[in-house]
Amino acid sequence: MLKYFVDTTEALLSAALLTGMLYFFIGTSGRKGKVFALIGLLAGLIGAGTVAYLKNGTKLLTSSKWNEIVMILFFIALGALVLFWIGSALRKPIPKVSEWISCIMLCIIMIITITYALPDVLVYPYSILLVEKSVLSTAFIFKVIGILFGIILVFLAGLSAGKGLIRLDAGKMMLMLSLALGMNGLRQLTVCLRIMLTKKIIQNHKLFGDVSLFKIAQFSSNHDNWFIFGIMIISAFIPVLIWIKSRHVNEPYKTPAEKRKILKKWLVNKRWAGLAMACLVLSLLNLTELKAIANREVELSPVEDAPVVDGNVEITFEMVEDGHLHRFAYTTENNIAVRFIVIKKPNSSSYGIGLDACDICGETGYYEKDGQVVCNLCDVVMNINTIGFKGGCNPIVIPYSIENG
Repeated sequence: MLKYFVDTTEALLSAALLTGMLYFFIGTSGRKGKVFALIGLLAGLIGAGTVAYLKNGTKLLTSSKWNEIVMILFFIALGALVLFWIGSALRKPIPKVSEWISCIMLCIIMIITITYALPDVLVYPYSILLVEKSVLSTAFIFKVIGILFGIILVFLAGLSAGKGLIRLDAGKMMLMLSLALGMNGLRQLTVCLRIMLTKKIIQNHKLFGDVSLFKIAQFSSNHDNWFIFGIMIISAFIPVLIWIKSRHVNEPYKTPAEKRKILKKWLVNKRWAGLAMACLVLSLLNLTELKAIANREVELSPVEDAPVVDGNVEITFEMVEDGHLHRFAYTTENNIAVRFIVIKKPNSSSYGIGLDACDICGETGYYEKDGQVVCNLCDVVMNINTIGFKGGCNPIVIPYSIENG
C-alpha cells in the first residue's frame, strides 16, 4: 500500500499543482472562463482514460510515440501563449480578445498536463491485477487503497494551490503561474532532449568543458524529482504570500457587518493557505522519508552451497526439509550466477522450484517473511503451493528431477 501511495503522489503531484492553478486562473475570466476551465478539465480526464486504454489495451499508441506527441503539443501551446502574452504587452490588443485567446491556450496546456501524467496511474490497478489475479485479494485491495490515498493527497494539494492562487493580487497571481509553467516547461524540455538523443534526431554535442547534451539529459533523468520539488517550492510561496498579506489587512468598512465579512474572508483565505501548506509538507514527507521506506532494499538470503555433478546441481532432501526458502546458484562458463529457489510446500511432500526471477519483475529475487515468500520488487506475496507453476509473479519454471534422495 505504501509503495503505491508514494508512486501515485510522485506521478501526479506536479501535474495536480499546475492543473489546480490553471483551472482556477482560467475561472477568474468570469462565467465563460469557468465553463472553459470545466471543459478543459473534463477533456483532460477523458483524454487520460483514452490514452491509458490505447497504450495498454491496443498497439496503436506506444509510450514513446505518446511522449513525442505530448512534447510537440505542449511546446506549441506554451510557445504560442508566451508569444501572445509578449505581443499583448507590446500592442495592447482588445482586452476581451486577449483574455479569450489566453484562456484557450491555458486550457490546452491543462489538457496536455492531465493526459500526460494520469494514464500511467489509471493503469496501476490493471497491472496489480495481472499479478494478484483477483480484485478480492487482500493485497489488491490494500494497493488500490494506497493509490486512492495518493490521488486524494494530490487532489487536495492542487485544489488548495488553485484556491490560494486566485486570492493573490493580479501581478503575484500571474508571476506564480508563469513560474509554475516555466518549471514544467523546463522538465518537458529535458524529456524532449532525452527522446531526441535516443532517436538520434540530434547529436551529442559538447556545450562547455565536460558538459554535453547527453550529460544534461542523464542528470535530468536521474534527478527528475528536482522538477517536482521546484513546483512544490513555487506553490509554497502562495500560502506564504497569503499569510503575509493577512497580517496587513487594511480594507475599509462602514458597518460591523462589513467588518465581520472581511474577517470571515481572510479566515477562509488562511484556511486554504494552511491546507495548501499541510498538503505540501505531507507530499514532501511522502517523496523523501516514506519513499525511502517503501523502496528500501531487502537483503536476500545468501546462496547455499550445493555440488554440481554431471551438469546438475544436486540438492539433498535434508537441505530443504525445514519448509523455509532456500537459494542456490549455478555459475556459468561466463562466471554468471544463475540463482534458483527451492521450498518445501506446506502439508505436502512436494517442492516449489524455480528461478530466483519472474517474467514480470526480472531477477530481483524473492525473500521469506513471516513464513511467506515475497517478491523483492513488487511486494507480491506468493502462494507457496503455486511455486513451480507458470503465471503471474511466480518464479520462472525450470526442469528438475527427483531421484535417490
